[in-house]
Amino acid sequence: MAEVKEKQDITVTEKALKQINRIKEENDIPVDYALRVGVKGGGCSGLSYNMGFDGEIKESDTVIEIGEVKIVVDGKSLFYLIGTELDFSDGLNGKGFIFNNPNASKTCGCGDSFGV
Repeated sequence: MAEVKEKQDITVTEKALKQINRIKEENDIPVDYALRVGVKGGGCSGLSYNMGFDGEIKESDTVIEIGEVKIVVDGKSLFYLIGTELDFSDGLNGKGFIFNNPNASKTCGCGDSFGV
């Protein structure tokens, strides 16, 4: 069984939570699906963020419950994401999710990749 965290290794702003729920509703994503957040190699700074909805939680995953939203992170990604705040921006500079990651020592201009 996946480990459910009481202490939040990743925090999510109210704006991001609303957007996650909106996306689930608009795309008929089952309510029991979790938002899988991860890190993979690539991007101009070495690592990039990825996220999507997932109905399968693996035994090695960490599950972070924030209200009605479940965030699922694999162990390797969690190492890079501890302390990260997931936010959502709909301002003049663009619309999308923003990872405020204290572990990132460098980021690219688009904010989609980082290095440690």
